[in-house]
Amino acid sequence: MNMKKSAFAVITTVSLLSFSLGSPMFAAGGTFKDISNVTGKDKINALKAQGLIKGISDTQFLPGSKVTTAQGVQFISGGLQLSLAAIDFNKAPVASSIFSKVKDNVWYTEAFINAYYNGIEIPANIDPAKPMTKELFTNFLIQGVEKAGNLPMINIVPVEIADGDSLDPSYQGSVQRSLKYNINTLDANGKFNPKSELTRAEAAVMLYNALEYLNSRSNATSGN
Repeated sequence: MNMKKSAFAVITTVSLLSFSLGSPMFAAGGTFKDISNVTGKDKINALKAQGLIKGISDTQFLPGSKVTTAQGVQFISGGLQLSLAAIDFNKAPVASSIFSKVKDNVWYTEAFINAYYNGIEIPANIDPAKPMTKELFTNFLIQGVEKAGNLPMINIVPVEIADGDSLDPSYQGSVQRSLKYNINTLDANGKFNPKSELTRAEAAVMLYNALEYLNSRSNATSGN
């Protein structure tokens, strides 16, 4: 494999999210109908309007449904628009040669391949059918965001997390950075709830926040 340049197209994608949440993009018929009482509903509909997420139908999102690992990787890969467009291969990559449980030629195959070759460290034995935890999704998302935005390594003062002892030690850094980037927030009790099984609504809101963070950095760099 010969990498000519970064394979990320996300900065262009991020600029699409710079519109106002009150814009005409949210005309009748363009939103999910089952998220009216969901925190972050405008963010979810914003992603839908840009074609970055899909529901089970044009009007149904199932916000409380649990996210499988396959769905979580699809959220990240599709939301950040990761692709292989800028990478040369001697032969096309095959998922089953990278992962022991990721099948070839199914709906989530491309998402895993794109995430892997864009620098997201996904374990070889990952189970696509397993429910995705908040800490694992955060870890994958932060890797994607930092590589997409070519973000520098930063030293941060760790936030006190009430249930920090429950965090997988290997995810502590990415979780802390997600709080620094305002991609995640702690709950009213100062907890992160790392082992909680992620819902579709939570995943979508985190993705939106990630794109907003990249957009803010892009604007700051360009002087806008």
